[in-house]
Amino acid sequence: MAAADDHEGHDIEVHLDRLLNERSMTLTELAHRVGVTNVNLSVLKNGRAKAIRFTTLTRICEVLQCQPGDLLSYRPRSSDGHPRKP
Repeated sequence: MAAADDHEGHDIEVHLDRLLNERSMTLTELAHRVGVTNVNLSVLKNGRAKAIRFTTLTRICEVLQCQPGDLLSYRPRSSDGHPRKP
């Protein structure tokens, strides 16, 4: 039986699409420059990652010239399970 906290989603939003668009960079280019696979970055980009290594986060921030807070934000869910509005 799964714990109440075990749900597929989480309360972290990933803003990788926006950062890539602002820099006219593809996911493939970022993956190559960071040293990870397209699949791993795609999982992160689509909000399906359960964790990220600090080394990977550091490389993403270096390549995109951003801070971790530019890439990730915390948006807790409301009681109905939908993300709360900022």
